[in-house]
Amino acid sequence: MPRIRVRITPLLALTMSAGLSLTANGCGSSNSASDHKSGDSPPMVVATTTWEGALAKAAGAEDVKVIVPSSVQHAPDYDPRPSDLTAVAHADYVLYAPFEPYAKKLKAAAGTRAKLVELDLDNDAGKTMAEVMRLGGVFGTQSAAAKWNNSFKSEYGTLQKGLKDAWPGGKVPSVVAQVYSVWAAEMAGADVAGTYGPEAVTARQLSELSQKKPELVLDNVHMTTGTVLPGSGARQVEIVNYPGKDLDLLTVYRDAAATVKKAMTAS
Repeated sequence: MPRIRVRITPLLALTMSAGLSLTANGCGSSNSASDHKSGDSPPMVVATTTWEGALAKAAGAEDVKVIVPSSVQHAPDYDPRPSDLTAVAHADYVLYAPFEPYAKKLKAAAGTRAKLVELDLDNDAGKTMAEVMRLGGVFGTQSAAAKWNNSFKSEYGTLQKGLKDAWPGGKVPSVVAQVYSVWAAEMAGADVAGTYGPEAVTARQLSELSQKKPELVLDNVHMTTGTVLPGSGARQVEIVNYPGKDLDLLTVYRDAAATVKKAMTAS
């Protein structure tokens, strides 16, 4: 994900300037395979967005608080509020992504001893399952994480089959995808003829991608720049990466499959 400049609220800035600072020992990313013991009480997890929250829920976490509302289209632009500091102060774990610069600042401002866990946010099926199992190890909920992964694997296979059955004329569709929507193309079994983003498409890229003659353009709704290949005849599909407030990660895959399938079968 790209670096994005984020505005920090005055309260957060003042709190940080009062002498609270990040240190290598106190605020490092937690990559441990087993931080929370199975017999302990359920960990309190604060996730910066619904994406991290959904991964935590899939891994077996029961007490999950999400900071950025699901209604925010581009999560890294969110302005943390004073109430967010309160949530972080009571957490055992704070989950964040490296492109969310406010995560470590929230923890520092709150003065919490919560462990920071950096996640690799990518809806690629293999990466999702790996992150779920890693979090299961961190939370001490490996059994729940493994159970979710089994369900996901089965559901993903069903979605893949349904998409393959919908290939136009039974042929592998050619697509151009925004770099953070490639996972949806892979789920559909499509041929990724080219990618673009996260920056806006240049005139040169437009020409090169149009020459690929893709049938579909898989855009990223959270970073859309409008119609990517105007006049090319390719149908543009908006892919959603973030789960809703119910933190149901499977819905992201089901919705993407339904959207791509509809585009492939459109006359």
